Parts: sequence; C-alpha cells; structure tokens
Amino acid sequence: MPGSRAEIQFRLHATRRPSGPSPSGSGRLPRVTQVLALAIQFQDMLDRGDARDYADLARLGCLTRERMSQIMELIWLAPDIQREILEFPSTATSRFPVSEVAVRRIAGKLRWAEQRELWASLKKHNHLE
Repeated sequence: MPGSRAEIQFRLHATRRPSGPSPSGSGRLPRVTQVLALAIQFQDMLDRGDARDYADLARLGCLTRERMSQIMELIWLAPDIQREILEFPSTATSRFPVSEVAVRRIAGKLRWAEQRELWASLKKHNHLE
C-alpha cells in the first residue's frame, strides 16, 4: 500500500543461550516468520532505492537469484496472512508446523480469496486455530 510503512527487526544469526529451561517467550521465531520479515525488508530496500532489483539484493545478501525469488514470493501473500505469520510466537522446538514451502505455495495463488481458503485449511490441518 502506498504510504504505509512497517519496521521489522530480527536476528538472522542464532545467539548462544544459557542451558536449562527457557524463560517464557524465549526461543526462536519460526523460519517462515524470519523469511517473510526478510522479504518485507528487501521490498523496503527496493522501494527506498537502496537496491535496484532482485539481482542487486541477491548480491548484497549473498544469495542466489533463485533463492531471492523464492523469498520475495512471500510478498504476494494477502496482508492479513502476512500479519498472522509475523505474529507467530517463538518456539522452543526446532520445528514449526507451517513450512516456508507450504506458505510459498499459497503465495503462488493470485487471488487473495483463494489464498485465504488455503491458509485456513493449512492452519486447520496443522492445528493452529
């Protein structure tokens, strides 16, 4: 949306944590949340003119062009789905039930109504409702 701005901050590198039980709210954000936040940050860089195109972003991020395209597919998600993904809680386990690949399949649908149907089905299947 023109004129709308969102700032998202996150760490890309794991930090060492003390051993023992994790305090409430700690853990890692799901991978899909991290990648969506990265896509939003990359899009913002393009909008500001900090990068010219996906190839430029790929060079800056030390990524292949193919991986850059995969990441940027997440921008095509309906805004409400993006918001839900960005609000996923941190998890202490290494695996989150919603994968980036599954979300990219949804993002590949052009109609937001169809995306929302698939998103609801994915959440129900993974017991996230």
